[in-house]
Amino acid sequence: MKRKDNMPTMKDVAQEAGVALGTVSKVFNGIPVGESYRVKVEAAARKLGYEVNQYARGLRAGTTSTVAVILPGVDHPFFSLLAQHICAALLQRNYRMLLYVTAAQPDAERECVGMVRQNKADGVIALTYNQLEAVEGLPFVSIDRCLGPGIPCVASDNHAGGRMAAEKLLELGCAHPAFLRVGSPNLSETDKRGDGFESLCRARQVPYEMLRLDDGAEELQFREFFRSHMKDGRLEIDGIFCSTDLLACRIRFLLEGLGLRVPEDVQIIGFDGVRQFGTGALYCSTILQPVRKIAETCVELLLTKDRSNIPALVCLPVRYAPGGTTREQRGCF
Repeated sequence: MKRKDNMPTMKDVAQEAGVALGTVSKVFNGIPVGESYRVKVEAAARKLGYEVNQYARGLRAGTTSTVAVILPGVDHPFFSLLAQHICAALLQRNYRMLLYVTAAQPDAERECVGMVRQNKADGVIALTYNQLEAVEGLPFVSIDRCLGPGIPCVASDNHAGGRMAAEKLLELGCAHPAFLRVGSPNLSETDKRGDGFESLCRARQVPYEMLRLDDGAEELQFREFFRSHMKDGRLEIDGIFCSTDLLACRIRFLLEGLGLRVPEDVQIIGFDGVRQFGTGALYCSTILQPVRKIAETCVELLLTKDRSNIPALVCLPVRYAPGGTTREQRGCF
């Protein structure tokens, strides 16, 4: 490998190609030149192993063609799929993605924004569980959480999803449904999932239960909740809407450990649309989030030149899909 101080320069390329330095600069910056000159310059660059310094080129043009994406993790299928779709949407626009994984730690998120500012990335797309502050003059798009004026938020229609889940449970014969949620204590658009569930149950005048817990909730808390709703050895609750698919799977195993059958005794609907690796099958009946559309909308809003009319909140439609934890009629799967 060549040492840094022996790496070819644009001047070397010009000399090898037998053209002026300005011609080389035009070729590398996409400025039209005669076809014969372009061919000579590109051939000389390949021969010498010259590579354009994209970062320096971006600084001169006032852009880096790089967008920072902040996620709490990529170990969850939803987050990893979101990252994949954001990356694909950026590549279609000739942008690169710089991924920061923060484990939902506020200090780590703030440090990421500071690094982005120093590296002069062209913007930030963040899914954060904290009240993260944006940098003035740096385009910023938030997912699922409204962070303040001038920062558009992209989310699924969580309220409609909650109503959809409650309506489906009632349609499938549930008479006493419940909503279970584990998540950040900070307000977000995802809180509307429970609100939608509750509004539908009230409108239909059916008895329902609500249990909202913060992250870190232990299994014992759910066990106590279910035991408090046992009557004559039977669970009064016959349908459960969980705020996420991950929680839905957790609750399913807990109920089966208590001797209850899913979906025969208790039907469960989650939220996200997470699919199993390899088969693509859903882990549970669920409200599907339009992950690809969320990613594409975030990129579109972030790269919009005229930011004067950017909406404060974009809600994208969701839909229900059966996944084995509800009693669908045959042919629905």
